[in-house]
Amino acid sequence: MPQKSKWFRVATEGATTDGRAIERSWIEQMAKNFSQAKYGARVWIEHMRGLLPDSAFAAQGDVVAVKAEAVEDGKLALFAQIKPLESLVAMNKAGQKLYTSIEVDPNFAGTGEAYLVGLAVTDSPASLGTELLQFAQQHPAASPLAHRKTNANTLFTAGQEFTLELEEATPPTTAPADPSVFNTVVAAFAKALGLSAAPAASTPATPTAAAPAAFTAEQQAAVAQALEGLKAFGQQQIAAMDALRGDFSALSAKHSELVTKLSQQPADPARPAASGGQGQQLAEF
Repeated sequence: MPQKSKWFRVATEGATTDGRAIERSWIEQMAKNFSQAKYGARVWIEHMRGLLPDSAFAAQGDVVAVKAEAVEDGKLALFAQIKPLESLVAMNKAGQKLYTSIEVDPNFAGTGEAYLVGLAVTDSPASLGTELLQFAQQHPAASPLAHRKTNANTLFTAGQEFTLELEEATPPTTAPADPSVFNTVVAAFAKALGLSAAPAASTPATPTAAAPAAFTAEQQAAVAQALEGLKAFGQQQIAAMDALRGDFSALSAKHSELVTKLSQQPADPARPAASGGQGQQLAEF
């Protein structure tokens, strides 16, 4: 995600444009009226608007904020903050496009007040840019800037030197884990299960450390309910295991009794007596 730049000056009252000098009221109105939601001002190269995203004149970023401040000579100046794309940052580091020129509409959307509609980066310093703007002012029909405007009333200012410096990215802050909460939960579980929890190592307090947040009544009730449920579940499992042990012992005893009974029976059963003759035996001759 692009970083925002630091504030830099983009225009000063009385500066030359291709129409007339920038008025103090314009600076005030641009600072008051600017809003990305209302109309986003983009950053362009030499006021040229490329139609394709891979064009050499594609947009190079966005103006995100403007403000008006008095400068050393008592004049009012307009300062801007932009979100430059990497391509613009690379150009600036390479010593290219070191000047800015604003696009101001003195009668934006028929409101009668000025609005910043665009910002251009250029290689033309103020001295050379002023000559071009004066020529455009005197010969509007032959102005080489006319085809670069989105509105015939829009004015371009002379180049203002700037330094593109990015604000330092602030890493997201994450709150450190609170050991007291963990120790509280561990102690509660140990107490519910009839165990002894080892005392937590004491941590030396630091003067700047904030006091750990205490459990709310709702949180304490939720933890207590969870512990009771866990304790009941553990008791059910113990009872089920005891029942299984009893069943196994009974089956084991019956199995042993059956094995003993079978081991006492003769391996070959006795031959049954012959039937008939009422049990009498005949002598052999």
